[in-house]
Amino acid sequence: MTIRGDKDPKAEHAELVGRVRRFVAEEAAPRAASIDRENAFPADVYRRMGEEGLLGLARPHGAGKTTLEWAVWIEELAAASSTVADIVCSADLVALILDEHGTEEQKSMIGPLLAGETVGAFALTEAQAGSNAAAIETAARREGATYVLQGTKAWITCAQAADWAIVLAKTDLEAGTRGISAFLVERGGFTNGEGPYDTMGQRGTAVGELYFCGCRVPEGAIVGEPGRGYRLAMKALDTGRIGIAALAVGVARAAYEAAVDFAGSREQFGQTLASFQGLRWMLVDMATDIEAARLLTHRAATLRDAGLRHTKESAMAKLRASDVAMKVTVDALQIHGASGYSRDLPLERYVRDAKLTQIYEGTNQIQREVLARQLLG
Repeated sequence: MTIRGDKDPKAEHAELVGRVRRFVAEEAAPRAASIDRENAFPADVYRRMGEEGLLGLARPHGAGKTTLEWAVWIEELAAASSTVADIVCSADLVALILDEHGTEEQKSMIGPLLAGETVGAFALTEAQAGSNAAAIETAARREGATYVLQGTKAWITCAQAADWAIVLAKTDLEAGTRGISAFLVERGGFTNGEGPYDTMGQRGTAVGELYFCGCRVPEGAIVGEPGRGYRLAMKALDTGRIGIAALAVGVARAAYEAAVDFAGSREQFGQTLASFQGLRWMLVDMATDIEAARLLTHRAATLRDAGLRHTKESAMAKLRASDVAMKVTVDALQIHGASGYSRDLPLERYVRDAKLTQIYEGTNQIQREVLARQLLG
């Protein structure tokens, strides 16, 4: 029952889903193939998302939405373009970090980002520090009231398009993870390589490197407390994994829906493929696995919305959803046969896009280790 003057949560949710699906159909889906083919950052689509108020839905303050609704948005978007969905996950992650840990001056960067006017990046990974994030070598040396950053970040989503970045660097070389701080660095303080990486899938995310060569920033550029950057990053990744899980569900769903349509229309031996028990059962297993992955994702999102710890649940969701995405996309391509292997259909793109979900935001091997520690000590 809705009290007069209050908003009906169900109606709000339905309105968001409808708005999201319209945006996806009109803006993201028609561009998905060309974004992948050209490996080009979709700046126009990004701006339109800002104009539609579809950036920053995971923020705890000011967004007016829930993590659960954010997961629904990411899934819908990924079903059309996992590249665009990944860009949203990246934008929302940096907005979230500033919202939770930034100074009032730093928070002024959020507005332009959510409007789609600027692009932010989360710069943690390095060539020799992927799964072992604590092994970063980028250092920030203090000189009076400033810090001087030196190092290189690799595999950073939106690196080539970024106007600013949240950068993890060591401020105390002897303190381990307690000696890592987060810095807000604007373009000019960093440069890029020659171009984005030529990746297998999720092409167009402008993923690449950030170079810090004697970059000087004021003391006020530290996000959160000095020496607490690693903890800040791990907390952010707990939320980021919900986004990647939702993205993986979206890719799997798109592949499954394509397989159902194809199996219902393609005839062999005088009957549709959907009439053959072997293929019918494949489709049933795909649908069941997708629903299970979605429920794990929504559970992690719901726990976050309740203000409860969700490290274990986020890792479970990311682990299961990404494995499901890989299996479902491969099986969906198999059902399509030779036509699925052609670039004329999106099946091969779904397979390529799904693979990355098993790698970033912590590989699935790392997720299993995270979960083993949670469950077994």
